[in-house]
Amino acid sequence: MKVRTFALGALCTILAAAGLMITAGSAVSQNAGAAQMTLNGGKTGDVPFPHGQHQTTLEKCDACHGMFPQEKGVIDKNKADGSLKSKAVMNQCTGCHKEMKKAGEKTGPTSCRGCHQKN
Repeated sequence: MKVRTFALGALCTILAAAGLMITAGSAVSQNAGAAQMTLNGGKTGDVPFPHGQHQTTLEKCDACHGMFPQEKGVIDKNKADGSLKSKAVMNQCTGCHKEMKKAGEKTGPTSCRGCHQKN
């Protein structure tokens, strides 16, 4: 009887967690963020970032958000606390662009000046 009660309790916990994940996933898809953003590019200049275009092209948020959470200002926050290095972001972006270019697909810039714009 104890085993059956434990198994039922574990199943309920799993189903509740799955429900939370589905709800969280729905919230993310409903709050897709701004279509156009400007990212702080440091001394080399800000980076105009077509977020909506990336969402349409990549179709998977974790292509970028595997590196940092989906929240406003997170890149600046993580750079400030040392948990995200600028070069890691740059390598992620240009690496993806270079792969797409190699595959013959239309893509974004692959050089520093292609993204960073000084005022």
